[in-house]
Amino acid sequence: MQTFGDLTPQVAWSTSKVPLALAAERKSGPSDAEANAIQNSDNAAAETLWASLGTPEQAAAAVTKVLREGGDKNTTVLSQRLRPEFSIFGQTVWALADAATFSANLPCLPDSKHVVELMGNVAGNQQWGLKAIESRQAAVKGGWGPSVSGGYIVRQIGILTLRDGRQVGVAMQAPTTAGSMEPGTAALSTVGRWLGRHLAALPGGRCA
Repeated sequence: MQTFGDLTPQVAWSTSKVPLALAAERKSGPSDAEANAIQNSDNAAAETLWASLGTPEQAAAAVTKVLREGGDKNTTVLSQRLRPEFSIFGQTVWALADAATFSANLPCLPDSKHVVELMGNVAGNQQWGLKAIESRQAAVKGGWGPSVSGGYIVRQIGILTLRDGRQVGVAMQAPTTAGSMEPGTAALSTVGRWLGRHLAALPGGRCA
């Protein structure tokens, strides 16, 4: 793993919809709610997936199980709502190192192909960060929301496919003092373009 910059753990926001979608698909199969939650980052659709997993405790356990399979040994998905206006799962603190590890392993997890395909075809509200690398295939999921201290937190997890077929898992975040997501997405697109110029130095791998 290679790490850069401020690694202060932040809440996952909608990046948490990726392990949630995989847990829900394993239980109930692919659905319009899954596609909408990943491609459009639709919160109502994600809440439908969450409810399909049972009680909040059962849902949290199912999504945490997916994280463990993806190599994240530290993150535990919340089962109680901390801020009433936001989703339970989105308020889970997800450290970048753990999110990057999960992203790197995601393509190799059972039943993950459909989720990764959805991440490769996200709507315009997520066309930033790794999507700023025009010459590379990238599957991404963005997340954004207001921080408790003011400003915004913008995050993205994703998978870059290199020319030789190896894949690289990435997680990035931009806490800003702005009251909207745009400065954060611009910052992460700058990071994405920087990664695009240094692809040869990135560690990549293939599923066994």
